[in-house]
Amino acid sequence: MRQSNYQGALQQPLGSGFNATSTSDDVIKGIDLTGKVAIVTGGYAGIGLETVRVLATAGATVIVPARDIEKAKKNINGIPRVELEQLDLMDPASIDRFAAKFIVSGRPLHLLINNAGIMWVPLRRDRRGYESQLATNHLGHFQLTARLWPMLTIAHGARVINVSSFGHQMAPFNFDDPHFEHRDYETLQGYGQSKTANNLFTVELDNRGKTSGIRAFSLHPGSVNGTDLGREAPMELFKQMGTHDADGNIKPEVARTLKTVAQGAATTVWCATSQKLNGIGGVYCENADVAELDLGNIEHKYDDPGSLRGVQPYSLDESNAKRLWQLSEEMTGFAFPAN
Repeated sequence: MRQSNYQGALQQPLGSGFNATSTSDDVIKGIDLTGKVAIVTGGYAGIGLETVRVLATAGATVIVPARDIEKAKKNINGIPRVELEQLDLMDPASIDRFAAKFIVSGRPLHLLINNAGIMWVPLRRDRRGYESQLATNHLGHFQLTARLWPMLTIAHGARVINVSSFGHQMAPFNFDDPHFEHRDYETLQGYGQSKTANNLFTVELDNRGKTSGIRAFSLHPGSVNGTDLGREAPMELFKQMGTHDADGNIKPEVARTLKTVAQGAATTVWCATSQKLNGIGGVYCENADVAELDLGNIEHKYDDPGSLRGVQPYSLDESNAKRLWQLSEEMTGFAFPAN
């Protein structure tokens, strides 16, 4: 068994043969998922919908948990082997109901793709008082994964994919005040720490799960055109980053560098299916390969999305990962089953 990815020990590109222009169809080519069962949160819009389409076309049965069932029905129409179920990641009871129904089905879970997320929203809190980006992007998926653990175990070779983001570079996890109770709310900081949490969760999940045949991966899909992820983000943020002009229009030179939805979903599909990842886990990926560790050697320019790459060591740190795991169990009130 190879070592864990604490401190980025395994953060070395593998030479996958793919790159930023590769599509989800490119990376799934030749792979047969007949008999496999997948769950894709947020699988009815954007890169989640593309992920569902590709996995189902390759033969998998795909369950799509949705908050908006009617929207989901419309969007997945025509895709084979897709099942819709109700789920709200901000509602712990909803997570438990969804997981309980799946467990009763008795089916092994080969792929859990924690794709759903929100970004750069105004300050909102769930019923527990938890900040919404952390509650949705991390805590909801932490609880969902914990609840589904028995079905991942009986798959005898499962993968959990946490869709993170380059946004993790915006902020480390703030253990002193994760819910902005004692500091002014900054939506970029909230988003950043939720994506850092995705990475820390991944590295610790993989370390705990590998003896049960469960491996975990996190990823940056890239800067993708044609999604509604940033629908609530203030335009001033985009202007400050240099991606939009004074009138609020995306700059043509920036638009040309954005990924299509099919390119944005490629890394998710690669993490879920690539044999090159057999025997390793806990790594952060981008452009359908393992990402480079960012030690200050990468220049990032928000008006050049292709430069937004690399993973921060603080989001792979062993002590941070273990500390977040314990905090997440306390916040959700649910401990992972012992291996």
